[in-house]
Amino acid sequence: MSLKWPNKDPDETLDYSVDWSRFLGDGVTISSVKWFVRSKSYTTKTELEDGEDLNTATGGENTDSIQNVSTSNTSTVATINIAGGTNNEEYTFFCQMTDTTASTAERTIKLRVRER
Repeated sequence: MSLKWPNKDPDETLDYSVDWSRFLGDGVTISSVKWFVRSKSYTTKTELEDGEDLNTATGGENTDSIQNVSTSNTSTVATINIAGGTNNEEYTFFCQMTDTTASTAERTIKLRVRER
């Protein structure tokens, strides 16, 4: 089952988060986070590093594409700041978290881009 974030406008730059607090045990915290994205146009799961957009990450030209502006995390919450996106496109984001016990987990989140 996928989580779902609220729709975003292509002109907005917004933070989206995944709260891992229910998953993490007592005294266990986030050690590292990686973000991946997939769209209908790019069917493979592609890692997005800070400042990278989907088109350049897949070797394409930099056109209207979703962008990872920056990422951050606290001990229990992973956040990605997202810009752009193609109108009427649905993106699937993957938040992969490694905790201080070296366990790794991943959550899948849907994000629709819609002109407002």
